[in-house]
Amino acid sequence: PQPGEPFTHYHLTREGGHGKRRVIHAADTTGLAIVETLERKVRLHPNITLLEYHIALDLITVAADSGKRCVGAYIYDRKYHRVDTIAASTVALATGGASKVYLYTSNPDTSTGDGIAMAWRAGCRVGNMEFVQFHPTCLYHPDAGSFLISEAVRGEGGVLKLPSGEAFMSRYDDRKDLAPRDVVARAIDSEMKRHGLDHVLLDISHRPADFILQHFPGIATQCEQYGIDITTMPIPVVPAAHYLCGGIVTDIHGRTDIEGLFALGECTYTGLHGANRLASNSLLECLVFSESTAAAIDRRLRDHQLAETDLPTWDESRVTDSDEEVVVAHNWDELRRFMWDYVGIVRTDKRLQRAANRIALLRQEISDYYRNFRVSNDLIELRNLVQVADLIVRSAKQRRESRGLHYSLDHLEKSTPARPTILSPTDEA
Repeated sequence: PQPGEPFTHYHLTREGGHGKRRVIHAADTTGLAIVETLERKVRLHPNITLLEYHIALDLITVAADSGKRCVGAYIYDRKYHRVDTIAASTVALATGGASKVYLYTSNPDTSTGDGIAMAWRAGCRVGNMEFVQFHPTCLYHPDAGSFLISEAVRGEGGVLKLPSGEAFMSRYDDRKDLAPRDVVARAIDSEMKRHGLDHVLLDISHRPADFILQHFPGIATQCEQYGIDITTMPIPVVPAAHYLCGGIVTDIHGRTDIEGLFALGECTYTGLHGANRLASNSLLECLVFSESTAAAIDRRLRDHQLAETDLPTWDESRVTDSDEEVVVAHNWDELRRFMWDYVGIVRTDKRLQRAANRIALLRQEISDYYRNFRVSNDLIELRNLVQVADLIVRSAKQRRESRGLHYSLDHLEKSTPARPTILSPTDEA
């Protein structure tokens, strides 16, 4: 439709916190449809070089009148186990979130906060890192990994129930199963702890089978692999870390604190999501901010010189191959477990302090390991996860209230006025 015209040609769905149907979707895999379309475009574009099996290690900056200027990045080649130096007059971070910092997450294994950690080390501020959204309904099955059961299932009539068949959301919110995600996640967490459960049930089997299969073909197919027929059976679900509302501080054009460095998507803090992201607004953010950021980058490229080529190469002269890979695996597991236990859906001052104490020990251990051994994919991601975990805990400790996704048993009331939590590397120094 044209601007101002109603969306009469689209089927709109509704999710938690929505007062009306407002989401244009592609069945139950809207994000996948966007990603696959973009991937096809990227692979066909003659001016785009795609480096697969690579992971960014750190940004390269130089002094500038504005403070710092980003001139490239060190990139780890996972196939050949080497670090390459890539120069660029403009760098954009679109690295996604950091929910792998938690034991249970809906995110892929690559959601390790790499862009946030790199930007912080380079000198960028971060904001609202304490606001981690836990999706209420991930599929509970030992072989399912991190499969998300879309909130649209509840939007189309799905009901959360105990194993006894009792619906429970009316005890927590007048909107029942259509309450916002933070309310629903806390309700499920409360019921699981109260009854000693390892999951609850999401039931949409009262809707016609044809309706269910038309609206949720992906979910139906995935659940069928585990012996769950969602047209006749409820779906076992648990909450899991899903989305980070905070990140690198940017303006509406994706500009960060460092000249020539842009960021967009889940790795950023723009203020758009406040203390609790509304369902499906993340895809809208990507579409809107990618356009504004691309325009800002285009203007910059017209006014600035080409990338510098005389950049320092990665120095491996004082490191050796690791003979203690078990340290990385152990620290990775320990970090994700105590973050889930102490910095999860419900928090307390004591839990946050316990997490802070353990993070301090891990940071020192990982720093020593990083200085003495050659980098690997797992070490790079662990180093970034520990940095992001530290930023989440420090931000949570500063917020002495309960607001949105940050719920503290020691500070149940909201403070006035509402303020963002902004951390700066210069304060740490």
